[in-house]
Amino acid sequence: MNSFIMKNKIFFLKLGFYSANFILIIFYLFPGSILGCFFYDNCFRQLQITRDFIISSNHFYAFIVLTTLGVFNHIRSKKIDFLFLYLILLSVILELLHLVIPNRGFELSDLFGNIAGIIFVIIIYKVKNRYA
Repeated sequence: MNSFIMKNKIFFLKLGFYSANFILIIFYLFPGSILGCFFYDNCFRQLQITRDFIISSNHFYAFIVLTTLGVFNHIRSKKIDFLFLYLILLSVILELLHLVIPNRGFELSDLFGNIAGIIFVIIIYKVKNRYA
C-alpha cells in the first residue's frame, strides 16, 4: 500500500512540475496578459500580486513556485543541479523572447525576479540539506 501511495505522490509531483512549466511558458509567450484578460477584461493590463520591490514580484513568486515543484520532483535524483541550470536558462530565454513577442517587452526587473526566485529556493534547499 505504501508503495502505491508513494508512486502516486511522485506521479502528481511530476505532473504538477511539468504542468507548471507548460502554463508558465504559455503565459510568457502570450502577446499580452492572460490573467489581465480574465480578471480585468483587458489583455494589456497586468495582474499584480504585490507591489514590485526592485525586482518583479510576480516573476519572483512564479519562479519560487516552479523551482519548489522542481525540487520536490527531483529531490531523490542526482539531477537537482541540472534542474537549477534548466530553470535559469528557461527564465533567461523566456525573457529574451519578449524582445520579439508583440505587446511584450524585455525588462531586467522581470529577469532578476525570475533568477531571484530560483536562487531563493536554491539557498533554502542547500541550507536544509547541510543541516538535515
